[in-house]
Amino acid sequence: MPKGNLKAIKRDVKEKRKEFIPAVLYGKGIENEVLWVDEKEFSKAYQLSGGSTLIDVVVDGDKDKRSVLIYDVQVHPVTEDFVHIDFFQVDMKEEIETDIELVFKGVAPAVKELGGTFVKSIDKLPVRCLPGDLVGSIDVDISVIEDFDIYIHVKDLNIPKGLEVTLGENVVVALTTAPRTEEEMEKLDEEIDADISQIEGMEEKTEEGESEGEGEGEGEGKSESEGESSDDQPETDQQVKKDDKKKK
Repeated sequence: MPKGNLKAIKRDVKEKRKEFIPAVLYGKGIENEVLWVDEKEFSKAYQLSGGSTLIDVVVDGDKDKRSVLIYDVQVHPVTEDFVHIDFFQVDMKEEIETDIELVFKGVAPAVKELGGTFVKSIDKLPVRCLPGDLVGSIDVDISVIEDFDIYIHVKDLNIPKGLEVTLGENVVVALTTAPRTEEEMEKLDEEIDADISQIEGMEEKTEEGESEGEGEGEGEGKSESEGESSDDQPETDQQVKKDDKKKK
């Protein structure tokens, strides 16, 4: 069932308001509506519902509530303020497809006692259901991962009634990886050293090429300057006499 109520005001596309977030509401068989939503009210509703729980939206001037999903939220990359919201109005009698967040709880003994690393393969679960059966999240108990050979699969999750998971039951949800051995760490260090030496060798070659290029450039400049100086030399006496005879 819907969690929380939210008031919305119809807005002009060119209008701007402080402390309000621009939003659009759309759905099957209805016309799109552009709205304003109070920033503080929306922040509370979003924390409560996330993206997979219904919210009742009351548009200013309407008597009826709209059961909607928060379909998309745009956030400013620097301030992290809400920039725009998409509301999707659902038909309570028609199934929808959405993603439900997975919440990992507990401590894996393979991490705490064996020094492994916990790995999440997925963090959301795609489902199909009626809007009234939606839940905000699904808990995943990772305390069952006692060693590195134990995986949590989709089929191991406790799926609430009314939800149909659209992902394969054998898909891995979570696991732990063993810590690296001393031999693996030494081998990794050797590979890193080899990569660094290759890069340094490339840098040396580059520097040599640049120095050779500079030498060639200086040689070319010298020959050109010499050629120019020979052309600019004054004429000899013999050349002057020959020119005088031609004139006569």
